[in-house]
Amino acid sequence: MFLKPDYNLENIYAIDLEALKKQGIKAILFDLDSTIMASKSATYSEQTLSWLENVKKDFFVAVISNNNNSEYINKVKSISNFPMVFDAKKPQVKNGLRFLKEYNVNPQEAVMVGDRPLTDVWFGKKLGCKTILVDSITAKTEKKIVRFVRKLERLCVKS
Repeated sequence: MFLKPDYNLENIYAIDLEALKKQGIKAILFDLDSTIMASKSATYSEQTLSWLENVKKDFFVAVISNNNNSEYINKVKSISNFPMVFDAKKPQVKNGLRFLKEYNVNPQEAVMVGDRPLTDVWFGKKLGCKTILVDSITAKTEKKIVRFVRKLERLCVKS
């Protein structure tokens, strides 16, 4: 099924970086909200910042986000030290392909990591990347309705 991710993990910290290196992965592309930071928070946890610094030792790291709120984007950019593209319009690939070309990233050597099958996984598949679906980084504190919607959306990734 086209929405079935290559990996379905609890969160970003469960990503096996060594396994990705062995597979020839050189770039990790992250969704932003709910993947590497709490939705609309414009802040990273200390755990995430430390983990991302470790990831950057071996991989090109970037963010591809659908967020288009300029005030929010400026806040996120001011605390981030890796390339980012906003208003990506995932799952459309036009902006993503332009971004990858700009940074000389081969999609076959990249993995797209996100919390949404219908945007992040589909986008990664259309780009030609490996894909990793993670649960929200704030899964334990999300509202019940959000958790319900996430469960419904994940029904489409079962094989």
